[in-house]
Amino acid sequence: MHKILVLPGDGIGPEIVNEARKVLYRVAELEGLELEIDEGLIGGAAVDSLGEPYPEATRSLARAADAILLGAVGGPQYEGLERELRPERGLLGIRADLGLFANLRPAILYPQLAAASTLRPEVVAGLDLLIVRELTGDIYFGQPRGIEMRGGERVGFNTAVYSESEIERIARVGFEAAMKRNRRLCSVDKANVLEVSELWREVVIQVARDYPDVELSHLYVDNAAMQLVRAPKQFDVMVTGNLFGDILSDTAAMLTGSIGMLPSASLNASGAGLYEPIHGSAPDIAGQDQANPIATVLSLAMLLRHSLGAESGARRIEAAVARVLDQGLRTADIHSEGCTAVGTATMGTALVAALTAK
Repeated sequence: MHKILVLPGDGIGPEIVNEARKVLYRVAELEGLELEIDEGLIGGAAVDSLGEPYPEATRSLARAADAILLGAVGGPQYEGLERELRPERGLLGIRADLGLFANLRPAILYPQLAAASTLRPEVVAGLDLLIVRELTGDIYFGQPRGIEMRGGERVGFNTAVYSESEIERIARVGFEAAMKRNRRLCSVDKANVLEVSELWREVVIQVARDYPDVELSHLYVDNAAMQLVRAPKQFDVMVTGNLFGDILSDTAAMLTGSIGMLPSASLNASGAGLYEPIHGSAPDIAGQDQANPIATVLSLAMLLRHSLGAESGARRIEAAVARVLDQGLRTADIHSEGCTAVGTATMGTALVAALTAK
């Protein structure tokens, strides 16, 4: 019996998670998976109901789960709250609480969507790269941090910090991923300016000795951003820290035509993980049946693969996505001339049907 926690969250989160849940039930039936599914509150929904973004009830469910499927958190109505009560603190809280240090963000361009990218088709056609982002360290969690008075004016400060062990464990995730792909790993840092990046590069080079079959390269983050846009297919796996990974993964997302197509997995050392689409809560279209559920459904495929060991189910979902795209069904974010515009629920229904198509 696998224990799954569903956290719909805010904005479009409940809509896209609802469609993913339909897919999950059907896949479980087809694959003979025994699942126990709970639901909890996180982000703004938790603040509204329980007064905090990562309440104890959710914390208990999360710690007991084998895997977590999350929709999205945040919304403009929460921007005036104290920092510790903002929805995003719930996301940071669950990552830290569960030790979800390894964030996997694939950027794959489906051939049916080559025209949707803002880059020329010949630049992005066949794109298939993986960004491995360290998720529980760096400037987002480093201490000291704050805003204080200095010399009669306010000064804001944050600390970027990484230990050798933190760098080593995320580097190994990157090398292991590269071993299963095309055996090329690019480590991204800013070692020409930052001491923390100097250490990062030294440790990655040390870890590389255990993976002689993987070709290791290094790029400064500014050059890496440029290269992602100039020639993205040169990359296989990229590994980087929390801040740089946050920026680069969203850059890579737009190479594929829509941020609404890309899933993610955040894993801890035991294999438990949190799975979510990389897009936000999109409050401007929430409740309007316009959101693209595909990234959430593909996140579900990653959940089956990485936390449940259900590779067959994961492949079944990924094949269903390709079939639906072949049928010409498109939500607004990926729509183009000659295709059929559909809403969130219709796309979800089509995905469920495609699970058994030949």
